[in-house]
Amino acid sequence: MRYLITSALPYINGIKHLGNLVGSQLPADLHARYLRARGEEVLFLCATDEHGTPAEIAAGKAGKPVAEYCAEMHAVQAELAKGFGLSFDHYGRSSSPENHALTQHFAGRLDENGLIEEIIERQVWSEADGRFLPDRYVEGTCPNCGYEAARGDQCENCTKQLDPTDLIEPRSALSGSTDLEVRETKHLHLLQSRLRGELDAWIDGQDGWPVLTTSIAKKWLHDGEGLQDRGITRDLDWGIPVRKGSEPWPGMEGKVFYVWFDAPIEYIACAGEWAGAHGLGEAGWRRWWRTDEGAGDVRYVQFMGKDNVPFHTLSFPATLIGSGEPWKKVDYLKSFNYLNYDGGQFSTSKGRGVFQDQALEILPADVWRWWLLSNCPESSDSEFTWEGFQQGVNKDLADVLGNFVSRVTKFCRSKFGEAVPEGGAWGPQEEALAARLEGLVREYEAAMDAIEVRRSARALRAIWVAGNEYLQEAAPWAAYKEDPARAAAQVAVGLNLARLFAVLSAPFLPFAAERLLGALGAQAEWPGDVAEALRALPAGHGFAVPENLFAKITDEEREGWQARFAGTRA
Repeated sequence: MRYLITSALPYINGIKHLGNLVGSQLPADLHARYLRARGEEVLFLCATDEHGTPAEIAAGKAGKPVAEYCAEMHAVQAELAKGFGLSFDHYGRSSSPENHALTQHFAGRLDENGLIEEIIERQVWSEADGRFLPDRYVEGTCPNCGYEAARGDQCENCTKQLDPTDLIEPRSALSGSTDLEVRETKHLHLLQSRLRGELDAWIDGQDGWPVLTTSIAKKWLHDGEGLQDRGITRDLDWGIPVRKGSEPWPGMEGKVFYVWFDAPIEYIACAGEWAGAHGLGEAGWRRWWRTDEGAGDVRYVQFMGKDNVPFHTLSFPATLIGSGEPWKKVDYLKSFNYLNYDGGQFSTSKGRGVFQDQALEILPADVWRWWLLSNCPESSDSEFTWEGFQQGVNKDLADVLGNFVSRVTKFCRSKFGEAVPEGGAWGPQEEALAARLEGLVREYEAAMDAIEVRRSARALRAIWVAGNEYLQEAAPWAAYKEDPARAAAQVAVGLNLARLFAVLSAPFLPFAAERLLGALGAQAEWPGDVAEALRALPAGHGFAVPENLFAKITDEEREGWQARFAGTRA
């Protein structure tokens, strides 16, 4: 079995907050790192989502051509991903030549199969701008709540979905002009409704999907009027030109594909980018995506926030099914609720909450990784509070894991030197520890296999706690006075526990694990038999006492950060 993993594509218009990180990329990385640690073949892909009106608007505000802006922001987001330890095999771009070609290919196939129809639409035209204004290019007053800065696709204040023509006193987001009128324009629609039965049967055939995923998919399929046909083209300058494969599409000159259509196709194109970068050719990526070319033994897992579920359970599968070609479809879709911020919501526009660059500026990545994953919004929305964050970091990382490593390595250095000491045989305490850890490690593996993130974090912490309890009960500092050989045996177990902790913790805490393994001079081998793992470092094996793995967050730091990130981002 090979494992294909994708996380939702972050949009290009700016740096994302921590809620975006924990809703897709971070848990996807956890899964990828775990599988690699178990020796599995993994292809972990992500990319920036670069088309659509927000990209053009953001570029305009930055005073840059949109292509230049997207290139710069891709580099910024890639560097932040690296900073958080996101282990993508490739971090691509939806504006890539590979995605252009594949998107045009799928459009041609869908048209050949009678699933695309030309529709006359009525859209807002701005005389001042000399162009049609799709959704976010129109702003105005929300007819539902009266919010005066509502966008033409959705009101940020009340979250009601809108059409630009719904807005009261609409104005151009580009020029501010109110000289707007509604004109007719021709667009292509994907006839998703014709695939409702196939999509319904496909979803019913998926085993063990999260309730959140299936409930959203079924709601979109059956509630109200059910799955609707949807436009796949826009009147924009930036995007993938509308073509049927390599052929022109009569009447669609000057139009581009709608971002919701081309963005998921980038998952496939990203594999092509990866294969090209590694000289693997077409066969290199098709073995992951074409079931007639080797992808039959691939398990495909997607990670995303709940707002992306309809596109990935219905629209993207509709594209794949409608093509009539044997493309690999998702096997398991892990969806997440929302992470809220300190009594309210994260807000990009208001600068409320911690953004990824700011997070790395004030604390190491592992600190954020641990808290976000151990509190991720799986079964319901969860909330980031500075008090809860401080408590989690201090108790879990500093007091439990970091303190254990510090105590055992420093005690060994003071009494036996910087090498694993030669000790006597194991006693009942060591045998009981090995048996207890054997069960806890298997519980941890079961939770990780099931992609139950919070349960995995609890299981890992329980392993750390078991080691601390052993060290406290064994008390080698007391045993050393009466029986140095017994103390040496206990310390040897403690050092091997530190190694075991590093190996098991690496999916959550990759940087700290690497530092600890480096200090111990140890290899990252996943434990088959825990008793053997507790003897992996032999007597005489040298080590260095690592620097403090995790510093505690002080009350003063917490209070300062809480004030700083209340909504003041420039």
